[in-house]
Amino acid sequence: MELLRNHIYKPKRLLYYIVPNEEQMKDFYNGKLPECLVKYDGKFGTYDCPGLIRVTDENGTRELLGIEFRADDSSIEYPDDLECIELGGSFMITGLFTKDTQIDAELIQQGIDSIINDDKENPFRKEIKPKVDSPLVQIYTYENKNRILVQAVDIPKDKFFKTVEPVTDSEKNLYNAAFHDPITGHFNWNYLKPIISGYAYMDVQDFAFVHFDVKDFNTINLVYGHDIANQVLTRITKHMSDKDWIYFSARCDNDNFAMMIKDMSIEETKKTLEDFFAELSIFPEDRHYNIYYRVGVVPMRNCLLSGDRVSDAGKLAQRLGTKINETEIIFYTDKMHNDLDWAKKVKAYLEVAIENDEFLVYLQPKYDSSCERIRGAEALIRWKYQGKELMPPFRFIPIFEKDGSISKIDDIVLSKVCSYLKKWKEEGLPLYPISVNLSRKRMGDENLVNHLTKIVDSYGVDHSLIDFELTESAAYENQDYMVSVMLELKERDFKVSMDDFGTGYSSLSLLTVMPIDTLKIDKSFVDGIGTPKETYKDRAVIKHIISMATALNLTCLAEGAEEKQQVEKLRDFGCELIQGYYFSKPLPVEEYEEKLKSSK
Repeated sequence: MELLRNHIYKPKRLLYYIVPNEEQMKDFYNGKLPECLVKYDGKFGTYDCPGLIRVTDENGTRELLGIEFRADDSSIEYPDDLECIELGGSFMITGLFTKDTQIDAELIQQGIDSIINDDKENPFRKEIKPKVDSPLVQIYTYENKNRILVQAVDIPKDKFFKTVEPVTDSEKNLYNAAFHDPITGHFNWNYLKPIISGYAYMDVQDFAFVHFDVKDFNTINLVYGHDIANQVLTRITKHMSDKDWIYFSARCDNDNFAMMIKDMSIEETKKTLEDFFAELSIFPEDRHYNIYYRVGVVPMRNCLLSGDRVSDAGKLAQRLGTKINETEIIFYTDKMHNDLDWAKKVKAYLEVAIENDEFLVYLQPKYDSSCERIRGAEALIRWKYQGKELMPPFRFIPIFEKDGSISKIDDIVLSKVCSYLKKWKEEGLPLYPISVNLSRKRMGDENLVNHLTKIVDSYGVDHSLIDFELTESAAYENQDYMVSVMLELKERDFKVSMDDFGTGYSSLSLLTVMPIDTLKIDKSFVDGIGTPKETYKDRAVIKHIISMATALNLTCLAEGAEEKQQVEKLRDFGCELIQGYYFSKPLPVEEYEEKLKSSK
């Protein structure tokens, strides 16, 4: 069994538990835990999610279902409906594996044996080794992963920290160079990193972790000079040293800092950090300039379970700060890590998925509002991931847009649509335009139009049957180039639509310069009409969009119509095409084809 290994330290804690019956054990192996434990998951002061704990003591070996809390804390609301025992502090060797198979007692034992018998040294601390007859084993199952913890051998402090007291001037200079930042005189990351692993030896019971940087620090360097910028860094380190809720801190590199802080509730942590960074936002050298920060916070429980990887979690949360003129405090969640893992997984698997033809095209019909007959369709991508589940676009499209591989997805959709149109033409079925998405990430490709034309021409499809959809927001990055792409597509007789109209900020000015055929009204405008919540503003906005499109000789299409009353209102307002669940959900190609046959 392949396990992803790490080590963590769990301090002295209280285990609140039940002795499970046979049915409850069966439920645990199926990923279900008793409500009496689940209700405490995520409560302030918990060290882990509920799990199976195997305890060996003078009373023998017992298997318990329970949840751990920090001990001796009057601010914690401890369970009053569960049994309780105290567990001593110890290092734990962790083994992580995915839920590719159903877990059971045999699989768990294999995992335990794998950890105990693994002769590889711990990649972080070679002295941390599992106890052969471990008195404590913990098993957790959550989301798509399983985790096994095995108690490690006890390690004296002098074995964990090799403490050296510098005596000579030469030794002191070396010590300062190794563990202190030369600009601020504060501790550096070399000093803080081993403390994170061995906090138990530093009279710290547990902690939350903060990693932050100064937004636009380069501007301070360039405009005010290096000396002023260094004063900013020094003020930050002094401020960290002055706060009693900060246990340890460091300047890591450049304008990046890290802190181990007291565990508090999310609300209290946020308020404390807001006040802390508000004090640091003042720039004495220029009262008109405010300094802002990008802050990643790893809550205590995540710190405990991340071990040496806690700084990665803090940086991950920190990187999600994207706003400019404000300090952002972002709390790390397991979802962030899961999303990152998922993104790596699907990116690595993309070429295999393409080779296996796992991407499918669904077609959502567009209907003529006056006669309620099909007049076209929109091509929507779906992914039959590994030949199993049918995955919706939001699970993978943003990932491929970010790394640029969205072009491969766009090409797959276009090729499949062209193959359908070619087939239907040969079979004598009615042919209507099909719209395909053109990602804004492709707008930098100078050969884009030639590339798209080559795909369509390889199937012998009439250009007028392909409608390229671009979102309104796609125009903001390079409007002139976007217009040139649209003009070139139009010159080759392709149709062009603007999708999600009304969701951006420059809509009206765009309409005067963009050579489009169809204006698609975003669903958010359609939702309000034809319902009990409809207001005169809802009616006014959508009526004016439709009348404006008509005045500009554009076809107007409303998407997201789900109710008969919405369709009737849109028809009365003069909207020509309607797309939505009232007429049809997105269909597999075979079902759309049947609709074409019935419309002959």
